[in-house]
Amino acid sequence: MTTQSIILLVVFLAALLALSYPLGILLARVGDGGAAVSPMRGLGWLGKIESLLYRAAGIAGKDGKTEGQNWKAYAIALMLFNGLGALATYGLQRMQAFLPLNPQGMANVSADSSFNTAVSFVSNTNWQGYGGESTMSYLTQMLVLAGQNFFSAATGIAVAYALIRGFSSRSAKSIGNFWVDVTRSTLYVLLPLSFIFAIFLVGQGAIQNFSAYKDVALMDPVTYTQPKVGADGQPLKDAKGEPVTETLTTSTQSIAMGPVASQEAIKMLGTNGGGFFNANSAHPYENPTALTNFAQMLAIFLIPAGLCFAFGRMVGDQRQGWAVLAAMTVLFVACTVTVMGAEQQAHPALQAMGVDQSVNALQPGGNMEGKEARFGISATTLFAAVTTAASCGAVNAWHDSFMPIGGMIPMLLMQFGEVIFGGVGSGLYGMLIFAIMAVFIAGLMIGRTPEYLGKKIQAYEMKMTSIAILVTPTLVLAGTAIAVMCVDGKAGILNPGAHGFSEILYAFSSAANNNGSAFGGLSANTPFYNTMLAIAMWFGRFGVIVPILAIAGSLAGKQRLEVNSGTLPTHGPIFVGLLVGVVALVGVLNYVPALALGPVVEHLQLFAK
Repeated sequence: MTTQSIILLVVFLAALLALSYPLGILLARVGDGGAAVSPMRGLGWLGKIESLLYRAAGIAGKDGKTEGQNWKAYAIALMLFNGLGALATYGLQRMQAFLPLNPQGMANVSADSSFNTAVSFVSNTNWQGYGGESTMSYLTQMLVLAGQNFFSAATGIAVAYALIRGFSSRSAKSIGNFWVDVTRSTLYVLLPLSFIFAIFLVGQGAIQNFSAYKDVALMDPVTYTQPKVGADGQPLKDAKGEPVTETLTTSTQSIAMGPVASQEAIKMLGTNGGGFFNANSAHPYENPTALTNFAQMLAIFLIPAGLCFAFGRMVGDQRQGWAVLAAMTVLFVACTVTVMGAEQQAHPALQAMGVDQSVNALQPGGNMEGKEARFGISATTLFAAVTTAASCGAVNAWHDSFMPIGGMIPMLLMQFGEVIFGGVGSGLYGMLIFAIMAVFIAGLMIGRTPEYLGKKIQAYEMKMTSIAILVTPTLVLAGTAIAVMCVDGKAGILNPGAHGFSEILYAFSSAANNNGSAFGGLSANTPFYNTMLAIAMWFGRFGVIVPILAIAGSLAGKQRLEVNSGTLPTHGPIFVGLLVGVVALVGVLNYVPALALGPVVEHLQLFAK
């Protein structure tokens, strides 16, 4: 690692701590407060809007209060809300050609792509098999895609609150009210933060308009070659079966416009990752400057880190929040150092050809292929680690061009289960599931019934924990196996061999773990991949959430036990080390054979020459 990389990582973590700690106070108040109780001074007027929303939805009684729900009612409400959201997102894509705010006259999106995108945005994955500026109208981008960015993030926060209440409650049947949690998370956290961040982005150069696309004159005409297409829209081929090409010259370029900053803000803060443009956060209208690049990385981690502090406050022991945050940070730093180091070595194949891989004197040699030249290797690789650790999926680099080990780390960060900061809410509740596993293992070692935060961890909790942990590896590995055996799955591979296998493994790791970033190099916008990845995204999200809510309900009904001499401390370095070890072992053991067939083999092939 270079000194520049070390300084950037330290400054990033320091800024994150400074911002997330006070946010944790707000998040705790949002989760603790009853309906229509403002968590901050100056936001009392939002309480009136909140009460109005409850009355309109029919969930407020005559006294204005809302009733709590047991875990089954909470889960039904959550599934109903997200199911209706998926239907609305699907329907609008299928009808966008007939609706307003479509100055480019975008056609209706195909059924398989609409299905994939609807599931993707509802599940907080935001996998995009389409090019945003060439596929989606402004109305689709704003109303359902950006809307689901808010609602899917709020759903994650709601589940985190429900699980925290399971630990903090004493013999209670209720784990809260889903409608209250999702409303308060949106109203008091996501909307205000997004509004502030969007204004900042506009000030830095991100666009926010409803203009039609602009045709601008190029300084020099560009000549290019492209496949020739017949009247049926299919590529033409000659007698030998080779594609027929045509050479064209253009003196203009179409510059895409749109309401970008507003979607960019919640895309980052909600760990969604769905880009307005196909180039995502490498596009200068989404990520204009080095300052916005740094701010976007902070935005991705801000709420997941803040929820750790909120967790400590809500269970009455802030040390517990620090312990969870410490485990996340240790794993994140180890992975980030690895990917930074891997990309700061020169690519041996290019080096053998005498290619200078430096950008300039300030950015000396290293693997610059696929990196954003405006930001350099350090900022680009840190972004790659942040976005894959936090289930965001926004990218400012082409991960397909990373060195084999450099590309493996983002993949591995997802395969850990997206618990290293993870998604908004999902990172915390995922890490707490591993904490339950850790105290269970510790209990086996010392021959004592495991406890966590005063609650006994018994057979039911361990069954649900096992399901929650095993759902995503099953989806990833089964999906990858099916894809490499099917003709339709192999047809999308552009790079054969170990790298092609990595492309498929990365796609299913991203989908099942609700990350949404793409390795690149895989033609995934096909009926096969749109359907397979949608299945992985849906069950990767809700197949984990339902057992977690079951755990929350079970724990809420138990008495909290007093700490005694035999209680395992869950706030010190020993527990942090145990938690890190459990996350690493479970993640690595699930995927070692698959990783050996992909990036590990590719690394050996590259450096054995």
